[in-house]
Amino acid sequence: MATQASNPDSLQTLSQLDVAGQTYHYHSLPKAARALPGLERLPFSLKVLLENLLRHEDGDTVTRQHLEAMAQWLDSRHSDTEIQYRPARVLMQDFTGVPGVVDLAAMREAVAAAGKDPALVNPLSPVDLVIDHSVMVDKFGDASAFRDNVTIEMERNRERYEFLRWGQQAFDNFRVVPPGTGICHQVNLEYLGKTVWTRDIDGKTYAFPDTLVGTDSHTTMINGLGILGWGVGGIEAEAAMLGQPVSMLIPEVVGFKITGKLREGITATDLVLTVTEMLRNHGVVGKFVEFYGDGLKDMPVADRATIANMAPEYGATCGFFPVDEQTLAYLRLTGREAHQIELVEAYAKAQGLWREPGQEPAYTTTLALDMGEVEASLAGPKRPQDRVALSQMKSAFELLMETNEGPATESDSRLQSEGGQTAVGVEKSYRHAASQPFQLNGEDLHLDPGAVVIAAITSCTNTSNPSVMMAAGLLAEKAVARGLQTKPWVKTSLAPGSKVVTDYLRVGGYQEVLDQLGFNLVGYGCTTCIGNSGPLPDPIEQAIDKGNLTVASVLSGNRNFEGRVHPLVKTNWLASPPLVVAFALAGNVRVDLSRDPLGVDRDGKPVYLRELWPSQEEIAEAVAKVETEMFHKEYGEVFEGDDTWRSIQVPDAKVYEWTEASTYIQHPPFFEGMGAEPEPVDDIHDARILALLGDSVTTDHISPAGAIKADSPAGRYLQDKGVQPRDFNSYGSRRGNHEIMMRGTFANVRIRNEMLDDVEGGFTRHIPSGKQMAIYDAAMAYADDHTPLVVIAGKEYGTGSSRDWAAKGTRLLGVRAVVAESFERIHRSNLIGMGVMPLQFTEGVSRQSLKLTGEETITITGMAGNPEPAASLTMTVTHPDGREERCQLLSRIDTANEATYFRHGGILHYVIREMISAD
Repeated sequence: MATQASNPDSLQTLSQLDVAGQTYHYHSLPKAARALPGLERLPFSLKVLLENLLRHEDGDTVTRQHLEAMAQWLDSRHSDTEIQYRPARVLMQDFTGVPGVVDLAAMREAVAAAGKDPALVNPLSPVDLVIDHSVMVDKFGDASAFRDNVTIEMERNRERYEFLRWGQQAFDNFRVVPPGTGICHQVNLEYLGKTVWTRDIDGKTYAFPDTLVGTDSHTTMINGLGILGWGVGGIEAEAAMLGQPVSMLIPEVVGFKITGKLREGITATDLVLTVTEMLRNHGVVGKFVEFYGDGLKDMPVADRATIANMAPEYGATCGFFPVDEQTLAYLRLTGREAHQIELVEAYAKAQGLWREPGQEPAYTTTLALDMGEVEASLAGPKRPQDRVALSQMKSAFELLMETNEGPATESDSRLQSEGGQTAVGVEKSYRHAASQPFQLNGEDLHLDPGAVVIAAITSCTNTSNPSVMMAAGLLAEKAVARGLQTKPWVKTSLAPGSKVVTDYLRVGGYQEVLDQLGFNLVGYGCTTCIGNSGPLPDPIEQAIDKGNLTVASVLSGNRNFEGRVHPLVKTNWLASPPLVVAFALAGNVRVDLSRDPLGVDRDGKPVYLRELWPSQEEIAEAVAKVETEMFHKEYGEVFEGDDTWRSIQVPDAKVYEWTEASTYIQHPPFFEGMGAEPEPVDDIHDARILALLGDSVTTDHISPAGAIKADSPAGRYLQDKGVQPRDFNSYGSRRGNHEIMMRGTFANVRIRNEMLDDVEGGFTRHIPSGKQMAIYDAAMAYADDHTPLVVIAGKEYGTGSSRDWAAKGTRLLGVRAVVAESFERIHRSNLIGMGVMPLQFTEGVSRQSLKLTGEETITITGMAGNPEPAASLTMTVTHPDGREERCQLLSRIDTANEATYFRHGGILHYVIREMISAD
C-alpha cells in the first residue's frame, strides 16, 4: 500500500473512520472528488477502482494522471487509459487451482535452480481454493448416492488432493476448502466475502472495498454482495497472487435499470435468462454492467447473485450491485459478525458507495427492464443467451429437428444468435429418428427424440438461491401428493452449492419428497454444470447411440455448450430448479408445459404444471425457515474436512517432490531452459494451419473438461501408463498433468475443423501428407519438422469458462498465434500469458473472404522486436498454387503490461525473471 505523504502529486485522501470504538484508516472518495470535481457521479463499480488507485498511488505504477483519467471518463464515458488494479484476494477452484499450484511449484524449482530461496514464490495476497469441480454423478437416485460419490471422488483424486495438502502447508496465505463442502462461488458468497476488507499495516488498520479475481469465470457471482470481482485466467491469477497488478483499461459501464416486481409464478432464473438475452443483444463484452433503479429495493442478494453469476453468459466483465439494506440483511442472515456489518454500513456511506433511492450515476449506455414483463423461460439448446419461453419449448425443439440446421431462424424461438450467425465451428445437425426400444430394470420402454435423460438441480447459479430451491421442494411435494413419478429414463440429481441448502431443505421437509422423485443428494459440487454428469445407464446410452437420437438435458446451471453436459446429449436446456423437476416428471422437452399435462395422477386425471406451481406466498413462507444458525453450523469448521481428508499425509518441504509414476501431477515444461533474459520475438514464417474453426468456439471445445475417450491421444497415453478406461477420470481432474492436457487440446467430440468434410472431433489434415489424424498427432509431426503453427477462427473465439489449459495446451502444441475475427476477454489474456499472439482480422476480412482451406502457409510480419499494443501486422497467405495474398491484422495485445509479458514468453516467465534479478 503506497504512502501518499511521500508523493507531492498525491490527492492526499487518507482519512479516519470510527466504528463501535475502533478506528479505521481509509482513502476518502469524497476528498478525491473535491480535488477532481465530478468523481461523485462515477458508477459505483468505477468508484471501487478509483479507491484502489488512491490506495496504491505511488507516483510510478499509479500516478495523478491515472486519477485524472477516472474523472475524464465522465466526459466521453469511456477511456483508453491503462490502469494497474490490485485486488484484495484471489479465489480458485480445483480444476484451475491444481494447475495453478503446479505452476507455483515449478516456479519454486526454477527459482531454486537459479540459486535463490524457493520461498520467494509465495502468495502475497490471501488465496482461497475450494475443491468443488471433482465430484461426479456416478451414483444417483438413492440414499447412498452422496456417500458413494464422495468415496469414489477421494479414490480417484487422492494424488491431486495430496498435492493440494502439500500446497496448503508449503505456501503462506493459502487456504483449502476440502471436498464435499460446497461450490467456490457459493462459499464465497455465504462465508468468504466481507464487502469491506481490512488489513493491519504499521500498527494501523486500513479499511477498503473487498475485491478479488478468481480462476473461474463465475467469480462474478460475488458482485451481488457489492464486492467487485471477476474471472481471470489461472496464469493471470497466479501473477496477481504473486504481487503483479492486473493491467486493464478503464472500462465502459453499462447501466441496467431494474423496475417493478416479478409476477406470480416467475423465478429469479427466468429473470436472469431475460437479462442475459437483453445484455447479449445490447453488447457488453469487455464492459462492466451495473444494476440500478428502485426495483433493487426489494431484490434480495440471492436474486442479485443469480444475475451477477451469469455475467460471463451475457458477456460482461462483471454485473455489479451496489451496497444497500439488502446487502446488510444478507450479511446478517449468513452469520457475519455484527461489527463487520456495522463497518460495511459506515464505510459504504462515508465513501458514497451506498445506494440511495432514485440514484442514477453516469453510465456509458443504459437499458431497462420492468420485472413484471419477465416470463417463464429456459435457454438452449447450446448457448445460455438463447432464451426460449416455456410456452415455446415444444415448437422450438420441433423446429430444431425440422430445419436440421441447428438454431432456428424464427425470432419467436429465441434460438438465433446475434446477426443470424450459427456456431459454424461446431456441430449444426440434429436428426429425426424413430423411438428406440430398450429395457431398464426388467421393464420394456422406449426412448423418443426430445427425451429428458438428465435432470439436474446443480450449479452455484441457482442452488445459492433459497427461493428457487424451496420452489423446487414445494413443487416436488405437490407432485408426490398427486402420485406422480419421474420417468425411468431420466437421470436425476441434486448437487447443492453448500451444506446450508441441505439444512433448510430438510427443515422444510422438502428433501424427503425430492428423494421420492429421485433428486437425492449426490454431492456438494458443480457436477452436471461442468460436465461431471457421469455415465447414463448402459441401455439408455445404447438406445441413443443406436438411433442417433437427439435427446435433452435440463439443468439449473449456467453453461450448456455442446459436448459439455454429456457427449451423447445434443440439446441442453438451462432452467430454474422447479422447472428441472417438472421436466423430469414430463420426461420430454416436446411437451408444452404451459398447456399440456406433465402426467396423470393416481386416478388417471391429467396433472398440469400450473396446479403444482407454488405461490409466491408459499415460497416466502418456506424461505423464512432459512436461519442464521444454519450458516454458523456449516461454516464453523469449513477448512477441516472429513476424516479421509485429514488423514492425508504430505512431506514438509518447500519444493515439491515430483514423481514420474503419477498420472495426475507432472512437472510442466514451461520454464525449462529459460534464461535470465528473454529470447528476441521473431516473426512467423511459413507456418501451417493446425485448425480452421468457425464462430463461437468455446474453451470447452479447445480444452474439454469432460470424459476422456479410450481411443483419443490422452486415452492412449493413460493406457500406456497402465490406467484402465474405467479409471480415466475426467480431463478437468487431470489438469495437473501437461501430457494429458496437451493431448486433450482441441479434442472436444463436437468441434468441427473446416479443413475436413463432415468430421466431428479433434482431428485435422496434416499438410503436405494430406492424412487425417488427431490434432495432437499432427502437431507433434509438425514439431518434428520444426514447422510453426497457427490457428484460424471466426467470431467469439474462446468464450466460456476461463480455462488456462486452453491457452497452455495451445502453446505446447506449438501454436505461435491465433488469428480470429474476435476474442473472449479472458482467453485473449490467457493466450498472451502463455506467449501466444492473439491477432484479429480487420473489418471485412475473414477466413471465408480469404477462401482458406488449411492447405496454405502463413507468414506474419511486424511481431519481431518489442511488440507494441494494438500494432498492425501483415499476414501473407501463400496458396498451394503459389499465389500470395496479404491482409492486415490487429494485435490484440491491448496494454503495455501485456506487451512486456508476451516479450518474456509469458507472464510467469516475467515474474520469475523479476524474482531472480532482485537484490
